Amino acid sequence: MASNSIARAAVLMLVIVLAATVCWETHLRQKGIPVSYDNMEPLWSNKRAMVYEPSDKATVFIGSSRIKYDLDIPLWEKTTGNHAIQLAVEGSNLRPVLENLADDKNFKGTLVIDVTEGLFFGSKKGMSAERSYKMIKYYKEETPAQKAGFIINHALESQLVFLDKEDLSMTPQLDQLVTIPNRKGVMSMPYFPVEFTRIHFNRQSFMTENLLKDTNLQKRVTDMWMMYANMSKGFPPASGDTLLQIIKEVKVSTDKIIARGGKVLFVRTPSSGPALMGEKMGFPREKYWNKLLEITGCPGIHFADYPAIDHFICPEWSHLSPADALVFTTEFIRILKQEQGWKFPSANTN
Repeated sequence: MASNSIARAAVLMLVIVLAATVCWETHLRQKGIPVSYDNMEPLWSNKRAMVYEPSDKATVFIGSSRIKYDLDIPLWEKTTGNHAIQLAVEGSNLRPVLENLADDKNFKGTLVIDVTEGLFFGSKKGMSAERSYKMIKYYKEETPAQKAGFIINHALESQLVFLDKEDLSMTPQLDQLVTIPNRKGVMSMPYFPVEFTRIHFNRQSFMTENLLKDTNLQKRVTDMWMMYANMSKGFPPASGDTLLQIIKEVKVSTDKIIARGGKVLFVRTPSSGPALMGEKMGFPREKYWNKLLEITGCPGIHFADYPAIDHFICPEWSHLSPADALVFTTEFIRILKQEQGWKFPSANTN
């Protein structure tokens, strides 16, 4: 009798779990939330392992979040016949990733470095570079079991929306219950709306149609940018000897890659509105971007120099919509071919 009761309880529990799962998955899909992959260490590590492809067959992209939204990878690969390896890390200083590639004697490829001044010229210590260091550490220490788990997880993530641990797991969902105030003395960081960041398996980020249509969702993101801007007021941008030392460290890394036969190019992707205004004030081009190119000796593409890509209005000031990413990618390829002399396997680069 006891075994029958346990069996019935187990079956009931299974039915309840399946019903809850189906209801949650259906609810998310009805809200227009597409499948997304966890943009965490395993996915980054999977792409990091690809950087050894021949330099004429692949291009590695590093930076922070802008290049992840602005580069449309399917269009890049279709147009150029060249594999785009996306290693940018959101909200993080990219210099640890640059140094990791520079110190890897087996990396001799083509590297595009996206420059978001507030992160690029920041400190490598503390939170500003923490996520980059975590990605690198995981890649170096990844076990066979973790690699196998990644393959299994990929198969499941490709089919189910709710398996998004970053945005749809219990913790972020509870944190977004703004109707429940924090206890006195307790502070929690707000979360970006789930519609702001969806991730393809190639690590390309994109905004959903719901965010592009909903100004309230856009304001939630711009409010986050304003919050971060206010938090950074006590930390003035690097200048003088500190700035010079940062650029010299970057030059050491780029020189290592070039000496092995690699190629390095900097790109300043678009921003608009208050974000662009603040970046112009805090990081004057002549003192930061121009100095970076001058000291490193590397070529650079700044969006403001090209009428075809200098006019974008970013929905939340800092990243391109999917439609504008197509335009940017098309023009970026054209500039690389016509002005930088890049050659791609595909002839379809006009």
